[in-house]
Amino acid sequence: MKFTCERSMLLKEIAIAQEIILSKNAISILSNIYLEAIQDTLIIKSTDIKVNFETKAPVTVLEEGSATVFGDKFLGILNSLPDGEIEFERQDLKILIRPVNKKVKFQLKSIASDKFPEFPEPDKDFFEIPVKDFKEMILQTVFAVSDDETRYFMNGVYCEKQEGSIIMVGTDGRRLAFIACQVDGAVKDFDGIIIPPKILNIVLRRAGDEGLIAISITEKLIFIKFGSYLLSSVLIDGQFPNYRRVIPEGQSKFFTIKRQDMLDALKRVSILVEQKSRRIYLGISDEGVSIASEESDIGTAHEEIPCVYEGEPVSIALNYRYIEEPFKIMAEEEVIIYFSEANRAITVKPVPEKNFFHVVMPMQVD
Repeated sequence: MKFTCERSMLLKEIAIAQEIILSKNAISILSNIYLEAIQDTLIIKSTDIKVNFETKAPVTVLEEGSATVFGDKFLGILNSLPDGEIEFERQDLKILIRPVNKKVKFQLKSIASDKFPEFPEPDKDFFEIPVKDFKEMILQTVFAVSDDETRYFMNGVYCEKQEGSIIMVGTDGRRLAFIACQVDGAVKDFDGIIIPPKILNIVLRRAGDEGLIAISITEKLIFIKFGSYLLSSVLIDGQFPNYRRVIPEGQSKFFTIKRQDMLDALKRVSILVEQKSRRIYLGISDEGVSIASEESDIGTAHEEIPCVYEGEPVSIALNYRYIEEPFKIMAEEEVIIYFSEANRAITVKPVPEKNFFHVVMPMQVD
């Protein structure tokens, strides 16, 4: 096989393919990126067995064929070369890479392309939603996913169809992130699924903000198409918790604050927060909100910011990361926080309220 192409174009595609790969072992086929040159098109594939990536790019094919190349070093080579045309050639199990206008040549060993895993074929029944909406759904939920492998059923984002909307939920048992997106047109019914964060984070980083994204769901897999990219992932097999039971009802108390004021205060106070508990105290009154760290041998931090609140003063203890992260991903100027009692969950929503919210469980005050 032999082809030429622009280095910058190939670098972009190989960088995405390399994000999928977990193994750094040069002798493992899972460390290699699959390349197939056919009819002036380069097919690029990579996998970690659970997540698969495929795309097509225009190249000048001088000799059709396929090869695999060690992704880590191939990406390093492309990063080292200046912009311009490069030539890629496979000779038996050796890969030659050279820029057309520079006297430098790289040679990499290869693994036979027939050893590369076969990819599953997607179901033809895709549904489409605006890519901007889908990225917002990921942004508002994926950060709340649990990393506790003993609770693997919370290691992904839950997704279900519900009355003309797609619902996505992330939780680690101490907080919950919820968003609903109305979908136009017919969407095939599917049971609730749990999507691993890896494929969602790739979409978040690599998809643009224009156009549509296509999604297909089978019993064990999800397929996502945008632009020239096709991603697929094995779904997490497990019973997701009943998130509806966690969503508070009848929260009659609330206060509003400026989002950036809260973020800035949390950043300063967190300098002296005990990193094991991460506990901060919110003191809410009609005079404002105080944010304070626990008293420790190192010292304490305390800051007050304005708020709009009517009611009896109350103190709520929270993990500062759990309150900080929703504030970071929201874009609205103001945020409203609902609560009922100091020892019950709070609900964080943007102002004006939209199609998402965040629930945070409090910590013990003492």
